Amino acid sequence: MARVRLSTNDATQRLRAHLRQNVYGPQDRLEPERVLAPKLGCSRDTLRAALDVLEKEGLIWRHVGQGTFVGPRPAHEPIRPSVLAEMASPADVLDARILIEPPIAGAAALYASAEEITFLRSHALKSSEAPDWQAYEQADDAFHKGIARITNNPLLIAFLDVLSSVRGRARWQRQHDLAFRRARKKEYAAQQGRMHLAIVDAIAARNPEAARQAMFDHLSAIRTIMINESTE
Repeated sequence: MARVRLSTNDATQRLRAHLRQNVYGPQDRLEPERVLAPKLGCSRDTLRAALDVLEKEGLIWRHVGQGTFVGPRPAHEPIRPSVLAEMASPADVLDARILIEPPIAGAAALYASAEEITFLRSHALKSSEAPDWQAYEQADDAFHKGIARITNNPLLIAFLDVLSSVRGRARWQRQHDLAFRRARKKEYAAQQGRMHLAIVDAIAARNPEAARQAMFDHLSAIRTIMINESTE
């Protein structure tokens, strides 16, 4: 008889019971996943999903390469970017992008090489011709990361990578797919592709203010479609 796979919810409840039944002190380390998963009767993937739930609740915290610990994260330990990305709503992400990306586009107008401008233009064109939201996401992601890389600033590049990681989250994908369909696929891609090209044109013209404004207009338009119209 096939073994019934434990759901994330059931694994989370078993994990809670495990924490209650064992005498863990504050900041004690839990058993490694390879040991804990068999104890709970679930796969390691399901265990990780249960750990995610408890981490968001502040019952545990994790440090890559060191393990999982009981209790809230110590003040000196920053929250992992992946956890922040999971907690953030699509509106949070777009608001952050509107604050961060227009100045990055302005800086790119000062430093972009001819090769970098060609790269941006190619992905702007790809986004305008995207047949579905997945293809649009890929072209759009490459476009925005490409602008950040022009600055050669590792912190700005890292910020964009964190924001970009949200694209893999189901919450963002559902919202973007809905926006893409509501705005009609080809029309949405064509509109945002034109906005991408306006950003490229401003960068190529070495006009920081125009690049900032074009990026602001692009992200604000996406926010309107994804957030404002979806709540009507």
